[in-house]
Amino acid sequence: MEEIINRVAKSGLISLDLEEYYHQGERVVYDLKDNLFMGLILKEKDFREFLKTNDWSQYTGKNVAVTCTEDAIVPTWAYMLLALQLGPYAHTVVFGDINDLEEKMFFDAINQINPEDYRDARVVVKGCSKHPVPTAAYVEITRKLQPVVQALMFGEPCSTVPLYKRAKITLPLPLS
Repeated sequence: MEEIINRVAKSGLISLDLEEYYHQGERVVYDLKDNLFMGLILKEKDFREFLKTNDWSQYTGKNVAVTCTEDAIVPTWAYMLLALQLGPYAHTVVFGDINDLEEKMFFDAINQINPEDYRDARVVVKGCSKHPVPTAAYVEITRKLQPVVQALMFGEPCSTVPLYKRAKITLPLPLS
């Protein structure tokens, strides 16, 4: 009987699974529409009173996207004040929707990756995951690793899509 050889294991490929960087914390959207007077404007005095009396501890450890889904003029300072209130409690606060929140959390995680750990490696960025990984995270990891890796691929080690391969440098032969 012929021995089964695991060629993937012997290939020297390093598999990078972005799903491992998925933050498990709850995601919530804080919609400023609930603070608008008649769904149109934000009254500063009322808003500041709300900020003082609201229980912000309900956002402890959560990932919060701050937005306004109404077509209203909301001054920039209102979002800034919300960020100040949420900051001591929330894990992450971003301006935007839930997709912006996901991208921010993945970007933060990718920024913690040391590209030198992948120097001259042949890296496969895993494509399938249980949790959604934003396309922007794949673009960001590509941008971060391309300067240091020997090769970059997408997919699974047994079936990859080649993306990048460092050009081989040929040195001129010495003159005799």
